[in-house]
Amino acid sequence: MKVKRTADISLFLTVTGLLLASLAFVYTASASFSVAKTATSEGMLVKHATKVLLAIAAMLFFTKIDYRHYQKHTKLIMFGALGFLLAVLVIGRVELGARRWLPLGPLSFQPTELAKAALVMHIAALCAAKKEYIGDFKRSFIPIMLWAAVTAGLIAKQPNMSNAAVVMFLAMSIIFIAQMPLKYLLATGSLAIVVGGIYAMTAWYRVQRVLTFFGVENEHSEKIGYQTSQAIIALGNGGLFGVGIGQSRQRDFYLPESYGDFIFSVIGEEYGFVGATFLLLIFSFIIIRGIQISKHAPDPFGRYVAFGITMMIAINVLINALVNSGLMPVTGLPMPFISYGGTSMIFNAAAIGILLNISKHTEILPKPQALPLPIRYA
Repeated sequence: MKVKRTADISLFLTVTGLLLASLAFVYTASASFSVAKTATSEGMLVKHATKVLLAIAAMLFFTKIDYRHYQKHTKLIMFGALGFLLAVLVIGRVELGARRWLPLGPLSFQPTELAKAALVMHIAALCAAKKEYIGDFKRSFIPIMLWAAVTAGLIAKQPNMSNAAVVMFLAMSIIFIAQMPLKYLLATGSLAIVVGGIYAMTAWYRVQRVLTFFGVENEHSEKIGYQTSQAIIALGNGGLFGVGIGQSRQRDFYLPESYGDFIFSVIGEEYGFVGATFLLLIFSFIIIRGIQISKHAPDPFGRYVAFGITMMIAINVLINALVNSGLMPVTGLPMPFISYGGTSMIFNAAAIGILLNISKHTEILPKPQALPLPIRYA
């Protein structure tokens, strides 16, 4: 069979298109806040544009590196990521009661984003190395899930419950396609729900978010549910075709984080249901291409890394869209490639670069006729 020598151009162009489109989305969503913060409506756009260029550069850079080089060094990368997670708990910058940003001179970044990518690669490497005895509880399941539990625990300590949950989901999705016995997955999932529920009860604001989401009225409901209410109003204002580019009303100090975690609502307001749906279809294309690359990867490590990266993008898109639509309690997960910010955008773009490199080595096969999952259970 022939082997591809170039990366998946359709995936590259799609992600690059989203990054460039984010310039327009962020500009309109941040104009009012930008004037208040920088005295000009273009101030935040300039910062975002710089990060978009860095993201595209990161994607191109990692597209050039053979993904197989990472396999022998994933433990070292993982230890580095855990070191950053420990450092942020000690010297991290506190914002809104959480230590999530690690200052590095004039720059700062969120170690959580590095940790998610590092964990995907390390668990992929472990599953590939243990594929002959993947069902062994002591030699395979425990060592693999221990890495995930430690990573999730350090992220939860910041506190950052949403990303801690994402980390566990990523770990379980990779060992699922590696054909870990389902009884282990079900037991781990049940335990994660219990632990997550207990953790959620340890902070009043998390309890209030859950109560407000389920419609339990109390003195904090209006304040806790404010973001969700404004996001739903924005989507409602948009109707079918939207109010027009740059015509959003909710962005004018009504909707907090209108350029960040809630930019999807502004897109829905300005471009309507049609525009928001089209954006989700674009992400669906990215996810489908990622799964196809995973299925056709030439080795288990590439297969698991590709699937993990794809799920990392997919879960962020899903949660962000659900939160903006009022179908989930508020979390702090941005819309990949779209939301204002740097760390998430750059690391997601770098992860896509790794995925593109894997696509260089995939075999040219006919398009799959069924759901392109790289496994099949008897």
